[in-house]
Amino acid sequence: METAAELLILIAALWMLLGSIGLIRFPDVYNRLHASGIVGTVAILLLGLGVTWLASLQHGVVMIRPLAAVALIFFISPVSTHMIAQAAHRSGVALAAGSVRDDLAEANQEGKGRAG
Repeated sequence: METAAELLILIAALWMLLGSIGLIRFPDVYNRLHASGIVGTVAILLLGLGVTWLASLQHGVVMIRPLAAVALIFFISPVSTHMIAQAAHRSGVALAAGSVRDDLAEANQEGKGRAG
């Protein structure tokens, strides 16, 4: 059973490594935010479950605090990533050269057309 918990922790570490590579290789802030947001959320989920499972096995009781922390991060991380991306877009951070479309700019233009 401990091996399975340790395997979850190892998978989380490898997932974080993969996300770090994405942060280096992706061309703009929006792609990097996507990589860090997805990877961070999944890695924290796997890491938290692995640590909770391992600690519960070692202490003989179910640990609730790590699960609560995982749940909190699981809900807060996507929202904060979205807010950072919107702030970057509003402050004029450009998309990568190969970007095909900008849905947020299109939505803002439609909203201005209806209001006026």
